[in-house]
Amino acid sequence: MISTSDFKRGLKVEFKGEPCEIVDFQHVKMGRGGAIVRTKLRNLKTGAIIEETFRSGEKLEKPGLEEKSMQYLYNQADQYFFMDTETYEQIPLTVEQLGDAKNFLKENMTVKILYHKEIPISVDIPTFVELTVIKTDPAGFKGDTASGGGKPATLETGAVVKVPFHINEGDVIKIDTRTSEYIERVK
Repeated sequence: MISTSDFKRGLKVEFKGEPCEIVDFQHVKMGRGGAIVRTKLRNLKTGAIIEETFRSGEKLEKPGLEEKSMQYLYNQADQYFFMDTETYEQIPLTVEQLGDAKNFLKENMTVKILYHKEIPISVDIPTFVELTVIKTDPAGFKGDTASGGGKPATLETGAVVKVPFHINEGDVIKIDTRTSEYIERVK
């Protein structure tokens, strides 16, 4: 059981029989009454955001979640195929189940697939990935960086991120998958 005092972002709980992840929460102390916890939960199966208020001290169940290490193989139309690295079983996941993770999936990348009651529901990709820039504007002119801006770059996975002016096509860069932001150029 998970108490409201243990809430933190990213914590997974079971709410109304569905696995959910805490996106945001706020403890609120009312004038005369007891404290409450306003919470935003993301349903891990559907991706829907639910706003719910709990009384302080209320308890929620831990969801029956299991993580399996799998390797990304390929995509075909709206299906992305992963292989269990132990049993070599292949499973397809939809674009909806992947969410933003699809922007950073590279063939042969090892990821964690989250299962709820033997059914795959979502993908957990590494926090940082190294990807090659396949299309971007040429390097700018002297003084281009005065504004401190950047330019769009298309990565090998199809994702578009903002990069500094000195990045060129063919460069390998490190991306933070949580925020889709450029971190550094990889040597």
